[in-house]
Amino acid sequence: MHGISLDGSAPKKNTDDIVIALAGNPNVGKSTVFNALTGMNQHTGNWTGKTVATACGTFTRNGKNYITVDLPGTYSLFTHSVEEEVARDFILSGKADACITVCDATCLERNLNLVLQIIEITPRTVVCINLMDEARRKKICVDIPALARELGVPVVGTSARSGKGLDELIDAVDSLKSKNPAPLEPVHYGSGIEEALQILTPALDGISSHPRRDALRILSGESEAPEKTQEAAKSADEVIDRYGLTQEMIRDKAAVAAVMRAEEIYKKCVTADRQHSAADRKLDRIFTGRAGIFAMLLLLALVLWITIYGANYPSELLFSAFDALGVRLRQLLRSLNAPEALTGALIDGVYRVLSWVVAVMLPPMAIFFPLFTLLEDSGYLPRVAFNLDHRFKKSGACGKQALTMCMGFGCNAAGVTGCRIIDSPRERLMAVATNGFVPCNGRFPTLISLISLFVAGALPAPFNSFAGAALLTLLIVLSVLMTFAACSLLSKTILRGVPSSFTLELPPYRRPQIGKVIVRSIFDRTLFVLGRAAAVAAPAGLIIWITANIKLNGTSIFSYCSDFLDPIARLFGMDGVILTAFILGFPANETVVPIMLMGYLADSSISQTDGAALHSLLTANGWDIGTAICVIIFMLFHWPCSTTLITVKKETGSMKWALIAALLPTVAGLILCFAVSHIFALI
Repeated sequence: MHGISLDGSAPKKNTDDIVIALAGNPNVGKSTVFNALTGMNQHTGNWTGKTVATACGTFTRNGKNYITVDLPGTYSLFTHSVEEEVARDFILSGKADACITVCDATCLERNLNLVLQIIEITPRTVVCINLMDEARRKKICVDIPALARELGVPVVGTSARSGKGLDELIDAVDSLKSKNPAPLEPVHYGSGIEEALQILTPALDGISSHPRRDALRILSGESEAPEKTQEAAKSADEVIDRYGLTQEMIRDKAAVAAVMRAEEIYKKCVTADRQHSAADRKLDRIFTGRAGIFAMLLLLALVLWITIYGANYPSELLFSAFDALGVRLRQLLRSLNAPEALTGALIDGVYRVLSWVVAVMLPPMAIFFPLFTLLEDSGYLPRVAFNLDHRFKKSGACGKQALTMCMGFGCNAAGVTGCRIIDSPRERLMAVATNGFVPCNGRFPTLISLISLFVAGALPAPFNSFAGAALLTLLIVLSVLMTFAACSLLSKTILRGVPSSFTLELPPYRRPQIGKVIVRSIFDRTLFVLGRAAAVAAPAGLIIWITANIKLNGTSIFSYCSDFLDPIARLFGMDGVILTAFILGFPANETVVPIMLMGYLADSSISQTDGAALHSLLTANGWDIGTAICVIIFMLFHWPCSTTLITVKKETGSMKWALIAALLPTVAGLILCFAVSHIFALI
């Protein structure tokens, strides 16, 4: 893994390599451009001394080797976050041979602010106007030649998703070697600032490679004046004082001046059909207005209903197929005279647990992940963060936690890693510690199965699937409310502080590329997660079978454990087998139900997988609606899997926070289970 240091060094293999810095605002398609250019030739890491992820890729064209550094998305080079600091420092280093600044053709005006700041530092810039196909669909016309004249640098229109314009983009990068672009006329920051810059900028000549830019940074308090310029800096400060300007006012005026210049250029070079912008605004009135939360719940319920309804039949088919294959495999091993113990371990242990995990997980994930990715690609998920921002702030957390919480629905470990986007260390710890309240993909199949068997199963079709989706939606709402409660508790105890604000750009609504979405979600998410679960389930199945079949004084090790835990489990509406299954399922939540079934079945194998047979098995072992609800609640709120806790330890550098991340949801789950079990005992 290659690192990229903040002194600007890039991983050149030889002096002929061309290093390209890829910059841009978030949500402009920068990563799409990066992936289209570099393909699979990528590696990732962290910026030296930072928790900000970086991606670096290579590609070859016309015998030339290009190294592309994907900088963190940033709105400005006036730094307010670690990401902006990283992007600024790499561009200022001057070690990149060229900088491609990616813009979104559908909202170019807001992107030009960063473009102007980058061109002021390095005229060796190519402006990539991405999403030109989206702009044409929305009847937005970008005059590329006029924009190039206004900016004084090459401008290329692209549609990175289809690969259009990428050859022209690299041609423009190559042209920078033969041309020396004329410096852009600097942005005028107002009388007081300009007068101070005229004093300080000449003093930085020969000391700084960007005298005007560094002079502005000194005036705004972003950096210290070098020793040789102290006299000029003092004179400049006197000018600033005379105009009554503070450092914050200088930063604000500089930002406003750049925005006004961007607006002037935009008006000259872009014409737009207002009707399409009005359509986006109408949608935002629904999704981000007063009805935003209600619309969000309806969409969530719809996605879950499609998942539950669509997964039932494929799961039954897989169960039947795996049962039939299991019979054949058992016959094969017996024909090979394999010992019964080996046959039992492989078929009743490894194969049965593995087949359960695949049959239960694959259908819902193959439906849920594409639907989730469609919402992501359409531009809706940032609206979810917008709707939840105020509520997170009220609980003492940061609105960015809404984004990491959404990531937790796929995988809690990924959600924990995603907490790096939160700048405040206090709020980052809070997000890491509470991410386990969100049900991950490993818990969803069990939740769906138990809801279908004990709650929705009592209703006739298709009402059972509607009831199941409604209940699962309520459970997710409960998990979000518990996240707020946990954040509020932490912010009033060990993580006291004031919640910070963050800038969230709402990207325009886009028509997702359904084919690519399905392929990406199946291969990048569904199969990846399933493969990881299977890798844990196979050895877990073997260990579980051994504990269920090795007997001491006629009683299996599993039974000893479950009998010991039974009195404790009864306090919370469960039994010893259930609690043992949760403990043994620590490596992967997907294995909890197979362990449970193995504990209940007399022959110590999972041979009954039909829904009706499964319901009969559980009720025969004392389950009722109260038990099912307690198990559902504890599945929702208990310790995260081992992978997540290892990730928490790695991200925080502290075992204490891994312990807190495990205890918070577990204590909440036990309290709720205790209350529910005693309520049912009174009924």
